[in-house]
Amino acid sequence: MNQAERRLYLIRYLLAEDRRLTGMEIPPDKKGQEDLLRALMNIRPPKPVGEEFLAVQDAYLREERDARGITDASTLTPVRDNLCLWQGDITTLAAGGIVNAANSALLGCFHPLHGCIDNIIHSRAGVQLRLACNRLMEAQGHEEPTGRAKITPAYNLPSRYVLHTVGPVITGRVTGEDERLLASCYRSCLALAAENGLESLAFCCISTGEFHFPNRLAAEIAVRTVEDWTRETESGMKVIFNVFKDTDLQIYREILEGEK
Repeated sequence: MNQAERRLYLIRYLLAEDRRLTGMEIPPDKKGQEDLLRALMNIRPPKPVGEEFLAVQDAYLREERDARGITDASTLTPVRDNLCLWQGDITTLAAGGIVNAANSALLGCFHPLHGCIDNIIHSRAGVQLRLACNRLMEAQGHEEPTGRAKITPAYNLPSRYVLHTVGPVITGRVTGEDERLLASCYRSCLALAAENGLESLAFCCISTGEFHFPNRLAAEIAVRTVEDWTRETESGMKVIFNVFKDTDLQIYREILEGEK
């Protein structure tokens, strides 16, 4: 199969799974098909899936991954000590682990084509990621507490693992408890990464964006917490602060490099 054939196979499989989607037309253009496939993956509940589907999906997602290009975390130069700053798409980073800003259900984002990092990570990792998260949550028996972390394989992402953490949601002013919980997200992920022998870990900007934590304060907490943990544990783990927006890049530069 080529990519177009794989895409059509996956779309037809997912449409056939859900009777509510019977009769839905498949767009004739590549972009329309790509969006439909991603949307169908987004809304798919964590239920068993056939081995043939997984084989086709994995081949499709890995070819797409390679076409986007991969950045090897080992080639990143630290700003200071073992701390790196990198602007880019975290799903293209080959690291020991990447951190996903999850919600308390820990099953990924179900909103079709949503722009949050949770949605993009699950879309590019494949349906196995939601299934793995579901197994963890069924075993736990309750929603994921804020400030904790879980680890899963990364499946079709270039990293080895995905660490899922739930940051605090800000609805008014930031409280001391909000700051403590955000710091706990970083500490929980670092501890889990160390337990699993990860040599590098990339953090997204946890709790900013959809969760409305002020970007500068979040960055200050992130850097301070990572530095404290590294000093306390004498860890040699490379920690990457991944940013996507120019505003966050400037904030982290000011904190890490002292730029004004």
